[in-house]
Amino acid sequence: MDFNFFKKSFPTLLFLALFSLVALPVFYQLLKVDQKLKIYNPADLNPRLVDESIKHVQKNHTIANFELINQNGETITNQDYQDKIYIADFFFTRCPTICIAMAFHMSELQEVYKNDDDILFLSHSVTPVMDSVPVLKAYAESKGVIDGKWNVTTGSKKHIYELARKSYFAVIDEGNGDENDFIHTEQFVLIDKERRIRGYYDGTEKEDMEKLKKDISVLKEEYRND
Repeated sequence: MDFNFFKKSFPTLLFLALFSLVALPVFYQLLKVDQKLKIYNPADLNPRLVDESIKHVQKNHTIANFELINQNGETITNQDYQDKIYIADFFFTRCPTICIAMAFHMSELQEVYKNDDDILFLSHSVTPVMDSVPVLKAYAESKGVIDGKWNVTTGSKKHIYELARKSYFAVIDEGNGDENDFIHTEQFVLIDKERRIRGYYDGTEKEDMEKLKKDISVLKEEYRND
């Protein structure tokens, strides 16, 4: 080995090594694209999902104020979800089809996030007259609902149906929330801390639940970086 050559080259090699240690992380950060979830507004969605009065809205859509009654007979409002990430859905206790899988997946999600104070759940009954507080209480107990974590709610039918159509954009069919109106949807909707829609997921599909969990991680990371 040519020790003179090594002696002469050592400062250069040392410089390159130190440069790499400093420069590579910097280049990585410059090249890294922050992953963020889409923010959904009426103009981004299938027009059939959006009420005619708000189809033109391209930004700043948020979930409207709401007032509902949960499985314990308590009044639940948007204030109970302030500064929280939550997953919303629409169901009814007597549903023999899609709601069975939806409730199973919501229960699984509740188990995953039961110790995460940032994550809550909100289910709206689409048959609120039949789904009284005692009915909801029995349903909640059968599904393992954790009070304070997951609210299973009833309330004014018109109010719930307007939320579904004009806030969450969860259903395609039109209606006015009267006694003949009925909606049925498998959608889980991911809402951020600013009450914005950040994702839609098929509540009957396991693959979509895995995507939902990944998206929640992305959303939480987004808040950590802000």
